[in-house]
Amino acid sequence: MSFILVVEDEKHLADGLLFNLEAEGYQVEVAGDGETALERLLRRPDRYKAVILDVMLPGKDGFTIALELRRAGQFVPLLMLTARGSGEDVLRGFESGADDYLPKPFDLAILLARLKGLLRRRGWLQRDRIETNWVPQDNVFQFQGRTIDFGTLEIRVADRIVPLTLMEAQLLNHLVKHAGQALSRKSILAAVWGLHEDTDTRAIDNFMVRLRRYIEDEPTKPQFLLTVRGVGYRFVAEPETARKHP
Repeated sequence: MSFILVVEDEKHLADGLLFNLEAEGYQVEVAGDGETALERLLRRPDRYKAVILDVMLPGKDGFTIALELRRAGQFVPLLMLTARGSGEDVLRGFESGADDYLPKPFDLAILLARLKGLLRRRGWLQRDRIETNWVPQDNVFQFQGRTIDFGTLEIRVADRIVPLTLMEAQLLNHLVKHAGQALSRKSILAAVWGLHEDTDTRAIDNFMVRLRRYIEDEPTKPQFLLTVRGVGYRFVAEPETARKHP
């Protein structure tokens, strides 16, 4: 049985989610504010299989809750609900550590499908780690003593293991698949997150700062995740390649 935490301060919405999720066979708890939700999640990190997290909450908002959870090393799947579906809100949620989002008002069937998708991914990762600790080779990319494991959402550098959010992993996967190519920020937004509107592309820069901290020996002097001035970014697996293409 999967425990789901619903974090929603509007009682009619919280009650509706509680009723429908229980009808689907989930066990559900509701928190009406961010502080209560965060306390529960940090006190019992293994209790909840997923969190449905509203952005607009009294006290700490959903962005803050997501960010503090990730900083505490808690990677429970987060489905974020936002009253606005603008690109900036979506990217801010992903930057905070959300795994998926839905704009309000939402279709219940879509919410249930998104939730099931997050739970399936969590189940796959746990099964692989417990049973065989193996993932298909296509999900693992190795370069210069570094391993990106897209199956377990981890980067391994020497004896250090860094967990990735789903959004970080999808961005890295896109960069790796197009290694050597200069990718514009706009094309990254469209390909990775499906954002085709006039979205502030600076959010991509914030993601790249984090990824460089994970991968680079000197994040301020990157060798692998390179800035292409006036365009965007390029990933190179071999630093020598980067020097040939300034």
